[in-house]
Amino acid sequence: MRIIWICSFLFIFAISGLGQGKISGKVTYGDGLPLHDASVTVVQTRQTTRTDENGNFEILNVPAGRQTLLVHLEGFADATKPVDVPAGADVVVDFALNIAALREEVTVTASGTEQSVFDSFQSVTAVGSTRISERASTSIGEVLDGEPGVAKRSFGPGSARPVIRGFDGDRVLVMQDGIRTGSLGSQSGDHGEPVDPLTAERIEVLKGPATLLFGSNAIGGVVNVINHHETEAHPGLRGFFTGTAGTADKQAGFAGGIDYGFKNWLVRGNVGAQRTGDYSTPIGRIPNSASRSNNGSFGGGYYGPKAWLGATFIADVRRFGIPFAGEFHHHHEDEEELLGGGEEEHGEVDVDIRSRRYNFRVAGGFRDLNGGFLRGIQYSIDQTNYRHKELEIDLEHDETEVGTVFDNKVFSYRALFEQQKYGRLTGRFGFEGLNRNYLVEGEEQLINGEVKHTSFSAFTLQEVDLEFLKLQFGGRIENNRYRPDDPSLARRSFTAFSGGAGINVPLWTGGAFIANYSHSSRAPALEELYNNGPHIGNLTFEIGNDDLSLETSDGIDLILRHQSERFRFTGDVFHYRLKNYVFLAYQDQNGDGEPDIEDDLPVARYDQADAAYTGVELSTEMTFNEWVGAFAGVDYVRARLTDGDVDLPRIPPFRARVGLDLRYEGLSIRPEAIFAADQNRVFPLETTTEGYAIFNVAGSYTIGGQHQAHIFSVNAYNLTDKLYRNHVSFIKDLVPEIGRGIKFGYTIRFF
Repeated sequence: MRIIWICSFLFIFAISGLGQGKISGKVTYGDGLPLHDASVTVVQTRQTTRTDENGNFEILNVPAGRQTLLVHLEGFADATKPVDVPAGADVVVDFALNIAALREEVTVTASGTEQSVFDSFQSVTAVGSTRISERASTSIGEVLDGEPGVAKRSFGPGSARPVIRGFDGDRVLVMQDGIRTGSLGSQSGDHGEPVDPLTAERIEVLKGPATLLFGSNAIGGVVNVINHHETEAHPGLRGFFTGTAGTADKQAGFAGGIDYGFKNWLVRGNVGAQRTGDYSTPIGRIPNSASRSNNGSFGGGYYGPKAWLGATFIADVRRFGIPFAGEFHHHHEDEEELLGGGEEEHGEVDVDIRSRRYNFRVAGGFRDLNGGFLRGIQYSIDQTNYRHKELEIDLEHDETEVGTVFDNKVFSYRALFEQQKYGRLTGRFGFEGLNRNYLVEGEEQLINGEVKHTSFSAFTLQEVDLEFLKLQFGGRIENNRYRPDDPSLARRSFTAFSGGAGINVPLWTGGAFIANYSHSSRAPALEELYNNGPHIGNLTFEIGNDDLSLETSDGIDLILRHQSERFRFTGDVFHYRLKNYVFLAYQDQNGDGEPDIEDDLPVARYDQADAAYTGVELSTEMTFNEWVGAFAGVDYVRARLTDGDVDLPRIPPFRARVGLDLRYEGLSIRPEAIFAADQNRVFPLETTTEGYAIFNVAGSYTIGGQHQAHIFSVNAYNLTDKLYRNHVSFIKDLVPEIGRGIKFGYTIRFF
């Protein structure tokens, strides 16, 4: 009946608004400085223009009715405004962009095309470049930690990876410019993501199932690191340079990039490097927690009025330490003595990871197609060659040898077709696929021989706008096949369907209620099917299970939003029921009530049971006057196996955040307090974690000109030097979080 009810709206198309109007205005920043060549788009109709030298713009023939304007200029926080366009009338709308906004207002991840966060059917967080530089790190997990619904999983700072609403591993998809990174960060706690946050324009976090557009790896959410998403050329030179430094981890880093456009052609290049030393805590420095990364990219293409085609090459090389991995099987009674003993005494062997990722991609499309069924087409082809080596360092003899080598080669392709608007119906559909070759060799050879993984899927996402409400619905069919070389391992094939529907109801001016239902399916990861052996990164002796079946989730999200110039609020309540949830179950073959031990690790086998995730996220921003604002938020998730009510491991505790935003001209100062409750709901063998409160102060100062801007930033964190631990860390009982420190940043942008 639900499907019939939803599909019936496909046949409800009210008569379009009569007549057309004009929208004009001016785009400025700072003390009224005009911004030239900023793009201004009517989101619903995709009509786009650019501002002139005085920051003015004009869009003709805009359909009457309620429209949304979107303004974008790289390096600035995107801005949106709702506009009521009367038939035959002119509307004036001015924008004042901000470089150091608390939150970005635009997402390209949630629906496959640009839209405002407020209009999105799903819960989205977008973090801009200034916030990224304030939190500068070699890992995206460190940068995103503390965002609503987002925590960090880690085996040290270099391996930190985002956890969304308690979902980790193969349930969270990490992408760069809309394409999966091709790394192995999902399979192990000590594997990181080879993406440099400093070169990003923004990072988008899509919370909740995103399987319709992005596949079974997105059953928990998506992180999209956006470096470039141009589909149009711009004249002249644009660019940026960022430098960062930090005290508690001896951080130093830089990133820079330039774009140059001539007529319909555009070339661009980025380069970046970061390093950190062993970081300090209230009880000493954490040995072997240092990291460093180097990366660069180069690309260009043709961006014409009706078509575009571009290519990009990306290289990322990094090395980071895995604290205490060399002695993970030992039990330490006195942690303070262990940490205070110095690097030479903490163990005989250190373990580092050295990774490199080479990526080549071609992306293009067609837009504003006249007549026919299609309005636009986007496509991409991507080849990623990823390798990392686990290095074992003999401290006594100062010798390094390679313990294990992981190779992951992924070829992927994707096409997205945007339909012409038909009455009140808009939508898009597409297909994507990948061919993956995975091989691990050496001491931690968890799978014998190569495993080939192929995937193909087709999907659609449709929307009906009835003015008094909007409906969204879609589906995806996906097939995954695994072909291991080892004849003792079973070949598996999984075909799954995911579907969903949502309703967006305006309640008042600036207010909306959104309800989403989703049915998502995930094929087991090849590591869950075939791993067999000691796995230091997950602190278990893992046994795969090639009898695993599809993991499915049925969930409901209820969202309440309000947006005005002085007050913004988002509240989200969610509940997901997962059938055949895949998890590591400890084995007790001898029946002594304790997990079996092999190679000094507890033995665990991948098993399946039903599970449930329930949680809430609230965030608000208030503006009292032109000088004072405030922000606050809370998030909480409870995740458990429903049979026996067993809590799942490494689930973030209840957290709250409150702060002020103090502004004067180009200066912004943001003191904040972050609180976390005790985490007493733990998996068997998992230890509890005490709550904590930490205090931070971030600030930025912007000096603007007509064609350039200088941004100075500072972030003083953990001001009371609080000893606290991250419950989502694999080594939280050995390694506390970073102590008191300051990060400094400087960015120049020219446009």
